[in-house]
Formats: sequence, structure tokens, C-alpha cells
Amino acid sequence: MKLRLALPALAPLVLLAACATTGAQAPSAGLRPTQDVAFDSGPPVSAYGLYLAGQAAMNDDDSAVASQYFARAEQGGLDGAYFREQAFVAALMSGDIARAARLSPNETDTRPVIQRLAALARVVAGIGEGDGKLAVETLASGQVNAPHRPAAALLAPFAAAVAGDKAGALGRPELRGDRLVEVFGQLGQAQLFERAKRYDEAETDYMALVGIEGVGALFAPDYGSFLERRGRWADAAAVYDKALAQSPNDAGLLAARARAASRKDPPPAPTPRQGAARGMVAQAAQMLGDRQYEMAVAYFRMALYLDPDSDEARVMMGDAMAAGKDIVGARAAYAAVGPGSSRYSLAHAKLAWTYQQARDGEMALKLAREGYDAAPTNDEAAITYSDLLRANDHNAEAVTVLDGVIGRAGPTPDWRLLYMRGVALERVGRWPEAERDLQAALASQPNEPELLNYLGYSWIDRGERLAEALDMVKRAVAANPRSGAVVDSLGWAYYRLGDYRNAVEQLETAVLLEPADPEINNHLGDAYWRVGRRIEAEFQWKRALGLEPPEKIKAEAEAKLKSGLGPVGPMPAPVTAAN
Repeated sequence: MKLRLALPALAPLVLLAACATTGAQAPSAGLRPTQDVAFDSGPPVSAYGLYLAGQAAMNDDDSAVASQYFARAEQGGLDGAYFREQAFVAALMSGDIARAARLSPNETDTRPVIQRLAALARVVAGIGEGDGKLAVETLASGQVNAPHRPAAALLAPFAAAVAGDKAGALGRPELRGDRLVEVFGQLGQAQLFERAKRYDEAETDYMALVGIEGVGALFAPDYGSFLERRGRWADAAAVYDKALAQSPNDAGLLAARARAASRKDPPPAPTPRQGAARGMVAQAAQMLGDRQYEMAVAYFRMALYLDPDSDEARVMMGDAMAAGKDIVGARAAYAAVGPGSSRYSLAHAKLAWTYQQARDGEMALKLAREGYDAAPTNDEAAITYSDLLRANDHNAEAVTVLDGVIGRAGPTPDWRLLYMRGVALERVGRWPEAERDLQAALASQPNEPELLNYLGYSWIDRGERLAEALDMVKRAVAANPRSGAVVDSLGWAYYRLGDYRNAVEQLETAVLLEPADPEINNHLGDAYWRVGRRIEAEFQWKRALGLEPPEKIKAEAEAKLKSGLGPVGPMPAPVTAAN
């Protein structure tokens, strides 16, 4: 039987990879963003040599270093449309938006995708550098074209505000059929109404936003902060309480609620830069959801240029980088979120999982423990820590951590918490308590495949409630027939019951669904042996060994390759209702 742990959603970095590669084979730069390049030492390097080094750094996802090399190459006299494209992309992806705007290529032979992104960068730089005229004129030129029209619409009021155009600043952006522009355009209008001291109109917008079904809680911090600035502390607390009823463990909402209760130090009104950044984050988040990882990173870079304090953007940029396989960049993004941030625990959890996925369980646990120790009553940090404890076979400690989370949840804890604790209890041999948690979780979610699979298999493995248990595992397979792990459980259940013919059939299906899983291959080898297919059994055990199995499976497979499973044929005493 296998348990699939729900990993945090991890995500990307490598914007416009095509812009960073050519047919030329440049030497590897061998540098990461955390390293400094000593440009002023060593023998002179030609402008073209610097260009090749920059290109190699781009191919290594080293945008910061690449940008430095390209800047030196430009100083050395290197120019041309293609060079400017690469220098622009490197500057953009390193977060140097002002330089990217200065480099933005607009030659006729520059590809349209680069021209449009460069125009957007000029708008962002205009807002960031206080050059409203540049931002407004670039938007008016129509150069910020698809796929950046939504971003242009959201940035337009803030560009007008920086340019001193009061009427233009207070208009609400519209883009036919784009709900995101409609909602975040209203948020921007509320922010700019407040800056214009048109408080009634600002509140009308804020109230409409928090009233949106399903997502209104997202804007509770905006409306609550507005009320705090107006001295309406009780009203602000009520807004936070309503949002906390939907998201009781949201660290940002909890911090805001505590601040409102103290009746002091409300956050200042957002600046035009911060308002523009919020729109860019919304667009980047949508790209992240659509798996447009490279462009999402570019948008997050521009958002962080406008608002360097946006840990929301920093965490999601780490997600985008992780999904794009730039693990070094993702770790840097997560690690940049400091302990004082309401998103510290979340960022630290994601950072820990990057090490777990790299099979560095020791570092993963160290980081998860740091996040947990920084906020021991933060359920998000506690759940991450318990997940990693279980993943690294520290199940007894995981139970202790989950006891705290479940205790804080009150009389009706989330079924997933009970499931996680039940698994950890079962693994440390505390079966009566594990069975209690698993049954309570199943009572809450009677059709959940993972629960049906885990509890049903556990009963079969123990020789208890066999007819009911086998039916549960079959229901799990019917609900999730494409899961190799669940089909493996049914096959292994048949094996434990002595029904080797059906075991082989199900385990062969499981291997087809997940051919690289060492445990499923190991199980299939056992089933083959029992039906007399000895050569195939040995092949499957060797296959399991070649898939980097855990030590337990490795030891089992090696022992079976030496001596088999005893006489070919049925086990002497398969699990039955009697035993």
C-alpha cells in the first residue's frame, strides 16, 4: 500500500528561453546569482567574449550575472538588435527594470514578442521612476499589445496619477470579458480615490470588492486597512473577523486583526507604485495558474521593482521558478522573505520542500523546524513540519505536532488532519488510535479514495473486516482508476488474501500506470513468483533495485534475488478471515 503525500504547490524561472540560446556554443559561466563577478581583475576580455559569457550565464538561468556581462559588452562597443534583445531580457529577469527599459529594443528587426514586453517594461519603469509622461505616452502609442493588454489596462490609472492627470487616474479600467481587470481595476480605483481624499467613493469600491462571492476575503486587508486609517477600528475588526471565519489560519489576517485591536499604527495608504505592483501580481498569478511560468517570472520581477516589500510577489515568484526547474532561483526567492513577514512560515515551508524533493531530508527538516519554531501556533508551519517529519520517518514526532494542530481546531477538525495523524499513528504501531482517526476522517468524507484505500488496506493487512475492507479498496480504484498507487493497493490486497491471479492482473496495471515506482515493481515481482513466473519475478526485483528504492525495499529485493520467496506457488498461510 502506498500513501501519496500532498506536496505544496511548487512553481518557475526561465523567461523566454529562446532569447537566451543561439547555435553558438558559449563556455559555461559557472556562476550563480549569489556570486559576484570580478570584472576589474584578470586579463582584458573582448566585448564579444563578454557577450558569450553573458549568453552562457543566461543559459544557466543566471540573469543577474548575464546582465552584468552584457553591460560590459555594451561598454565595449557591442551593439545590434539581437544583442539588445538578450541584454534586455537579462536585465528584466534580474529585476533591473530601469536598465531593461533603457535597453528596450524597438528596431524593426526585433521580434514582436520582445517589442511588446519591452514597451510594458517602459511603462513600469515610468511609474517606478516617477516619469509619468513616459508611461502615459507608451501606453497611448499602442505598443503594449497582446498578451499584455490586461496589464496595460491596470497600469493606466497609476501612470496617469504619476503624470498628474487626476481625471485619468480616477477612471476605472475596462477590458471586454476580462474579469480580472474588472476586479483589480476596481481595487486600483478604490486606492486612488482614497489618495484623492474621496473617501465615500473609495469605501463604495472596497465594500463591493469584499462582497464578491468566493474571493471577497482576498480584499479584506485592503478594506480593513482603509477603515483603520479612518480611525474606524471596530469596523476594521469586523471586516477581518468575517474573513477569518473563512480562513481562520491566515497569518496576514490574524496580524491585521491584532493590529486593529491595538488601535494604533495603521498601514499607510498604498502609493501609485504599490497599487501598480498589485495589478502586476494579479496578472502574474493568473499566468502562473495557466502554467506560463517564464512570463509569470517577468511580471513578478516588475511587480517587485515597483514594490520591493511585496512578499506575496516574492513567494509566488519562487513558485514560478520552482515550476520552471530553477531551484536555485526559487530558493533565493523563498529565503528572501524575512521572519517578520506574515508570509515567512509559508515561504520557509516551500523552501524546505525544495530540499526534500532534492532528497536532502536533513536540510528540509532543519528549515521546517525553523519555520515551526518561529510560529509554533501557526497551523500552516506545523502541518508542513509534520508532513516532512512523516516523509523522513519521524512519525512519533509528527503525531506530537499534529496533536497541537488538531487540538486548536476544536471539536470538528479537518478530515485531512485526522488522516495525516492516523497514518503517523499506524506507522508507529499505535493502531487503535490510528483506526479511530481514520474512521473519523472517513465518516466526514465517505467517498474519499485515499481514505478508502488506506483504511481498507490496513484492515486487510491485519486480517480484519476483510469483506468490507476489500470493497473499500475496490471503491477507491473505481474512483481513481488512473492512480498506480491505489491500483497497487488492490493488487497487494489480493496478494495478501492469497488470490495471486487477481494480484498479478492488478499489479501489472499498476506498473503500467507508474512504471518508475520501485515499490509497485517489487510487489509485482512477488506476485509473479507466487504464480510460478520465476524469471519475470527476478526481472521485477532487479527493476525495483534500479529505481533507487528506499532502504527497506532495497534490502527485500536483494534478499529475494538471492533466495527467492521459498517454493514457487501459494504462501503456506495467506491472510484469511480466521487469521
